[in-house]
Amino acid sequence: MINSDHATFFSLILFGIGILGLLTRKNLIMILISVEIMLNAVNLNLIALSRRDIQGMTAVGGEAIALFVILLAACEAAVGLGILIGLKKYSSDVSVDDFDELRD
Repeated sequence: MINSDHATFFSLILFGIGILGLLTRKNLIMILISVEIMLNAVNLNLIALSRRDIQGMTAVGGEAIALFVILLAACEAAVGLGILIGLKKYSSDVSVDDFDELRD
């Protein structure tokens, strides 16, 4: 049986993978994927914690907050893809180092 401790540990692993990808990658697409992995880890942790009996938090509290995080992730993806299209217009590579070209 999988309980909330297993889900919390799995979300910790996912968040670590996301941070590792965020710090080591230079490709903008991979950075956005790493941020999405981190946000999904937070959602998993919120759902797992909402299943526990914590005083002051209803059973729907974690799910409601997770929906707001999903909304935030969708907005982040839209803004990130807009930046990616602007970067791709001026350069053939999608590297974070090319952001200096968009300043001019």
